[in-house]
Amino acid sequence: MIKPAPQTPLTNAAVMSCFHDAAAIPAGIVNSVNEHGTEVGTVLSSHPEIDVISFTGSSRTGKIIMANASDTIKHVSLELGGKAPALVFDDADLGRSVAEIRRGVLALNGQMCTCISRILVQDRVYDSMKARLSEAFTSVRTGDASAADTELGPIIDHANQQRLATIIDRAASAAQMVVHGGIGVGDLAKGYFVTPSMFEIDDVHHDLVQDELFGPIVSLERFGDEDEALAKANATRYGLAASVYTTDLNRSMRMGRKLAFGTVWMNCHNRLLAEVETGGYRESGIGRLHGIEAMNDFLETKHIYLEAES
Repeated sequence: MIKPAPQTPLTNAAVMSCFHDAAAIPAGIVNSVNEHGTEVGTVLSSHPEIDVISFTGSSRTGKIIMANASDTIKHVSLELGGKAPALVFDDADLGRSVAEIRRGVLALNGQMCTCISRILVQDRVYDSMKARLSEAFTSVRTGDASAADTELGPIIDHANQQRLATIIDRAASAAQMVVHGGIGVGDLAKGYFVTPSMFEIDDVHHDLVQDELFGPIVSLERFGDEDEALAKANATRYGLAASVYTTDLNRSMRMGRKLAFGTVWMNCHNRLLAEVETGGYRESGIGRLHGIEAMNDFLETKHIYLEAES
């Protein structure tokens, strides 16, 4: 049984039509249900005849599903929120780093749990990266998502557009805005557009750093050495994805081992493969999507012992 987000029924219907047209899949094997509220989701996550729930979405909703599932002790696989940091060291290829970070921040308009939402830059190249990133985000081509040259389309709905506008206003009062985006104007006022924003902040405990913003909004933070980079990157309750930018292979491996994230990319971001497990630490979830491990939540291990008669 598949239940999509209420904002995406047509996308889900297109996928379901592919299952319907596949002759090798018997009718009734894959089913789908839509709803605007939470009644069906509550039934699915608490019903005793449903053995496994696999959910991708917010940490808040994941906690509710986990609580609902506890009464029947069903398997739960949760791929939840993220606060992905990109760590840029002073020996990195800055041009490549900016290009990867730009794509990593703007993928699906920032509405992707693995999107970069924090950029941590080493002191010596901080000012250079700040200038490069500022130009990169102010030059984004925003418009019709179906147009070939568009880099940033509309936010999924009006409610989330307004939510992000409020966050940008709050960032402007609590931090130093480097790129001050917001609700689209002119031709962009006709849709739910939010242009990119980037702000400088030093307080790693601030909710702008701690909370998942889920839009084209990113913080810019400074670090001095590897220890400080690790301390800052790991200082959130999320642990889904991160990326490291450096030409030092040994540093890449050190950082990859010590960063408390389920996926760490080196000199790139958002390289997601069906063959490779995806999932997080802490409040980013339990279990894994994709790869061999993704099947484990849908399997049970059974031990059968036979003692032959003499």
